[in-house]
Amino acid sequence: MNFLDNRIPPPLVGLIIAVLMWLASRWLPATSLAHGVIYTVAAVLLVAGVFFSVSGMRSFRRADTTMNPVKIENASSLVTTGIYSVTRNPMYVGVTLVLCAWAFFLVSLWTLVGPMVFFAYINRFQIIPEERMLSVKFGDAYRDYCRRVRRWL
Repeated sequence: MNFLDNRIPPPLVGLIIAVLMWLASRWLPATSLAHGVIYTVAAVLLVAGVFFSVSGMRSFRRADTTMNPVKIENASSLVTTGIYSVTRNPMYVGVTLVLCAWAFFLVSLWTLVGPMVFFAYINRFQIIPEERMLSVKFGDAYRDYCRRVRRWL
């Protein structure tokens, strides 16, 4: 087990990366794509990201289980319906899409590194430890779910 496993709440990781992306956009060159196209792509990604995140939160609330990603051991039920039948991690997909939208809005191709860093960090230090714990807690039901539904999309 690594020291960073499930230690930093994913929304905080996303916020830190968003701030770093904004700082990078101030120092790095902007793209030459038409701003109308960029902002349209950003809007679509933002809406999709919010949809995934809110759908994941609603599914957890309906199942009356914890949404706290730092205290995953408090999960009281395995949620496999709704958006969770499409992806095992809709809230992380949502944050990744919002960071992609932010990168487009900042009009700097270099800021697209931000969502990639979030993806890599969350995969390694959040999702993999969560999956270990959920496999222990929910056993075959969780392993069957993992075989049916992809980690991301």
